[in-house]
Amino acid sequence: MVLESVWKALLVVVAVSLLGFVSLQLGFLDAPWHEDRADVQLIDGDDGDELATVDAEVADTASERYTGLSDHDSLEDDSGMLFVHSDEGERTYVMRDMDFGIDIIFVDADGEITSIETAPEPEADEAGEDHEYTGHAQWVLEVPEGYADEHGIEAGDEIEIEYE
Repeated sequence: MVLESVWKALLVVVAVSLLGFVSLQLGFLDAPWHEDRADVQLIDGDDGDELATVDAEVADTASERYTGLSDHDSLEDDSGMLFVHSDEGERTYVMRDMDFGIDIIFVDADGEITSIETAPEPEADEAGEDHEYTGHAQWVLEVPEGYADEHGIEAGDEIEIEYE
């Protein structure tokens, strides 16, 4: 009888732990280490000068990365969204439900910008998922369209992230 109660209690603990783990992985719950915002400094890869600083929302769960900026009407200058992935790899982004254009900055695990894609606002009769933007990255920074050109940001430059 006592052994049966212990097994039931253990089963409940395992089930609750598993449910919590799955909820964290799917983005239904925020992890205790979850960061909401970050200052992302963009630095010239040649001379180390600061090119710009972006006040970025952080998307570090699967749910946040899927939604991205699609629930925004616009982006202010010097603002954006930082997508955080657990490792470096090929990343593909689309303009799902977007109402404005963006620059998509792909950054490797060392903080070096590998590529920049300009993604214009989808036309009214276009699905934003029709256009894919791919790059090699662990982090992806989305900023207003034209921001990279305006600030002289290019592949080979670097980022530094300070979480708030």
